[in-house]
Amino acid sequence: MRVLFLCTHNSSRSQMAEGLLRARGGTRYQVFSAGTHPRAVHPLAIKAMAELGIDISEEAGHRAKGIDDFADAPPMDLVVTVCYEAAEECPYFPRARRQEHWGFPDPSAATGSEEERLAIFRRVRDAIAARIEAFLQQDQERAAT
Repeated sequence: MRVLFLCTHNSSRSQMAEGLLRARGGTRYQVFSAGTHPRAVHPLAIKAMAELGIDISEEAGHRAKGIDDFADAPPMDLVVTVCYEAAEECPYFPRARRQEHWGFPDPSAATGSEEERLAIFRRVRDAIAARIEAFLQQDQERAAT
């Protein structure tokens, strides 16, 4: 199953979702992420994911990508918008068999000390992880029928 996570900047939420599904979904999934206005992967997203043993750094091959990078790609089985802006900018993704919206707050908008901001990244990471687990359970049940 080919899954694309879409966000505005492809710097935090979509990168974390990609990393989590890759780590937990196994070989059944080909996982990608992109942004409508991509920026570099956020250092606190990298740090929060590293706490789970998941490397989303450039050294591991993660980089921010734009939706145009997927214009000529094979169709996606599922496109998931993980922020409200991307859902508004891209309400329909051509070449997607199914599209869903899983809205999460933007951790990069957090203010405060680095530790306070990291705590917000952790909360968003954990919310995404819970949604990924629910998705995997539903997909497993769907495949069994």
